[in-house]
Amino acid sequence: MGPSGADAVTPWRERVESLDTEHRHMLSGGTLSNFFLRGSLTSGHPVFVSGFYGALIGLAILLPYAYDGLMVENGTISDVIRDCAFQTLILISMTSFLGGFSLMVSTVMKRPPTRLENRRKFIFPLPFIGIVAISLEIIFDNVPDNVRWLGWALLILPGPLWVHLSYAPRWRILDRLDRGVDAFEGMGITIYGADEDGIAESDSELEEVLDIV
Repeated sequence: MGPSGADAVTPWRERVESLDTEHRHMLSGGTLSNFFLRGSLTSGHPVFVSGFYGALIGLAILLPYAYDGLMVENGTISDVIRDCAFQTLILISMTSFLGGFSLMVSTVMKRPPTRLENRRKFIFPLPFIGIVAISLEIIFDNVPDNVRWLGWALLILPGPLWVHLSYAPRWRILDRLDRGVDAFEGMGITIYGADEDGIAESDSELEEVLDIV
């Protein structure tokens, strides 16, 4: 019996392995990208990934909304569930739309993905800061209203920003590889931060060492 699911070697994985080291590194992505790409490209579509982020936000706001509905507004559990479900649907719709928009922009602009490995420590804490800001605005009466808006911005933006800068351009290239077409067609630059002079110099030094050996 052959491999199935995430264990199967898909065409795009085979074609990525045939690329040079720099492009393999660019398309390998980080832990988060590989998590969504461990299955098929369809299940890892930027629209679905962005919608999943919206669902996570909906779960994150459940506790603050429950406190606001039950303790502040003196509502019922059914009211809290209804409000959270409605808010979550809005978040999923909004983030899914942003994911599709990012893929469309990536298709038009034909730009390579940006690796955020050196910026994760600045981006990933933002949603947690956002949920804290929203919670503080709900719990304490003397907190300005703009703190909640700032909290919402910090909570929502990191996911779509990651999809726009990194995931959607990477997915577009992988999808073209999977379909067997030129993945880098029409791209003015195929990789950010590629030091071609440094690579050429490194290759030259390697050839000199091999000649000596």
